[in-house]
Amino acid sequence: MDTFKSLLLIIISSALVNNIILSQFQGLCPFLGVSKKTDTAVGMGVAVIFVITLSSFVTSLIYRFILKPNGLDYLKTIAFILIIAALVQFVEMFLKKNIPTLYQALGVFLPLITTNCAVLGAALTNVESGYGILQSVFNGLGTAVGFTIAIVLLSSIRESIEDNDIPRNFKGSPIVLITSGLMAIAFMGFSGMIS
Repeated sequence: MDTFKSLLLIIISSALVNNIILSQFQGLCPFLGVSKKTDTAVGMGVAVIFVITLSSFVTSLIYRFILKPNGLDYLKTIAFILIIAALVQFVEMFLKKNIPTLYQALGVFLPLITTNCAVLGAALTNVESGYGILQSVFNGLGTAVGFTIAIVLLSSIRESIEDNDIPRNFKGSPIVLITSGLMAIAFMGFSGMIS
């Protein structure tokens, strides 16, 4: 029961309390770029869930069984980047073949998952926190769910304020950044959940 409780705390902590976007400010490029439409944001969120969860598993295995035992800890960043790039290519090929409309909607932002610091940040957080393989997978899943929650919330807000009477100086990026800041403040309320 303690294992289940600790895994649940890892997911809640990484999704809400330490949200990768709104608390750690990683992954802002797709957050701001893909959040114009909810459908696209959901698609990006699902792709990120798959990539971060799988990369957390694979990077944890490689770190635990190859890098650390052989004293190659210093290569973790390079190895993790290569693993993430390969996984993103796999997702891109899958979407291009099976869901071409989502592939076209995501456009340039799909390859940007490779350079999305949220993916690399989750893998490095797993190593730095000393998580085992199962804990790494759950932290990756929670991180990706937090990313998806943030991007879908922002896209919903952006769609609903699109037709509002916004002062000319605040239209476009300024209102999006203000909205993101208010979301970050709101997510600070989750910090008291886990102690």
